[in-house]
Amino acid sequence: MYWQTLKTTNGTFYLYGAYYDNRTLVALKPVIRILGMINRLEPKVKTFCQLWFEGYKEPIFARVWEYKYIWYKKWGNYKNGIFQPYMIGCQIPPGHRHLVPESVSLVERPCDMATTNLRVINNRPEKGEKENFAVCVKGLDFLDTDLSVRMVEWLELLFILGANKVFLYDLEIHPNISKVLSYYQELGRVEVTKLTLPGEQPNIPGLLHMYLKSKLINKRQNELIPYNDCLYKNMYRYKYIALLDTDEVIMPKSSMDWKSLMDIVVPKALKTKNNTRASYNTRNVYFMDSMRHTHSWFREIPHYMHMLQHVNRSYNYTKPGQYVKCFHDPERVLTLHNHFPLSCLGGSCSTYAIDTEDAHLQHYRADCVNTLKKLCSSEYKNRTIMDTTIWKYREPLVSRVTETLLRLGFFTPGTTSSRAMDLPASGVRRK
Repeated sequence: MYWQTLKTTNGTFYLYGAYYDNRTLVALKPVIRILGMINRLEPKVKTFCQLWFEGYKEPIFARVWEYKYIWYKKWGNYKNGIFQPYMIGCQIPPGHRHLVPESVSLVERPCDMATTNLRVINNRPEKGEKENFAVCVKGLDFLDTDLSVRMVEWLELLFILGANKVFLYDLEIHPNISKVLSYYQELGRVEVTKLTLPGEQPNIPGLLHMYLKSKLINKRQNELIPYNDCLYKNMYRYKYIALLDTDEVIMPKSSMDWKSLMDIVVPKALKTKNNTRASYNTRNVYFMDSMRHTHSWFREIPHYMHMLQHVNRSYNYTKPGQYVKCFHDPERVLTLHNHFPLSCLGGSCSTYAIDTEDAHLQHYRADCVNTLKKLCSSEYKNRTIMDTTIWKYREPLVSRVTETLLRLGFFTPGTTSSRAMDLPASGVRRK
């Protein structure tokens, strides 16, 4: 489901999506890029694209000229037999470059009977103008964890900050989360795409979660598919794309929203080096669950507003370049990783570190990531300060979240909207 398979004489290809790439900086434009996973390192097998154009009875052939590896071998799993993420490239031949293929098939020999046929995605804004910000979220794996109320708070904050739309992928989610996302999808603010794992990896609910938890590197490699699918679906439609988890927010400090933030950041970046960056990164700082217990509940804020109630953070940021999140320029990035671009158009990837006085990444977690566990208490948990930057959005955020929870029927029966403002988390009904 959701994947198409090509078995060759040297490896199996699982194909997820195909995209028309005619961006200004593409050297061999226009090209068709196919996103997928291959159980080979540095694939040696020669393959071809069969490009299908409207009105043509036969395909046009193009040799695959690139297998772009979307991973660093130092991160692990660098061996044959494990599915590796790749972006496969085919150049549209002369004489047809004014046309956009309707679909593409990948074959080992030009005249093979195709076992794949992917619709070529070419999403253009209707009026030709880009919107400002899209947010992409990896495959959600929350089958038994009900984060629906926190999801509402997170989404509403993103919309206040300037996210035009949030794109999420669904591996397995709790029914309440599904209800929340369906509500926002009907409003046109969210797009949810069902996702599975390719090959022989498990997709049975529950077993999928156990597999991803025990196979962390495989999990990270699989995440690169939705990230890059989201990039290529939206590269013509948005000025910036941010990859965020549902416990993270890029928080402006010297401005009120992301657009105003970038109006400050871009000129600063150009002053340090006069070229447009592929990405603009924000440093990570932890707002951990245990840190709230150093202060009492804030009575003027509903208990179910997790982020508004958690305003103690670690004094120390994680190191520059570590665990950052970025605003990516889709005119310049070729492939994306969770934290930064892996490859860019026109050469090496350039990034600008946004000053922490202007913005940072607020990361709401129960604990440090595994790689920081040894330092977690001394460097982060035991050295905290209060940071109420988020409170500048308190009034609209509380109002929007409460209204949405009422619309969704998440408050207990008989609760009035005024009483709901002071409900503890336990007063929110889990359906």
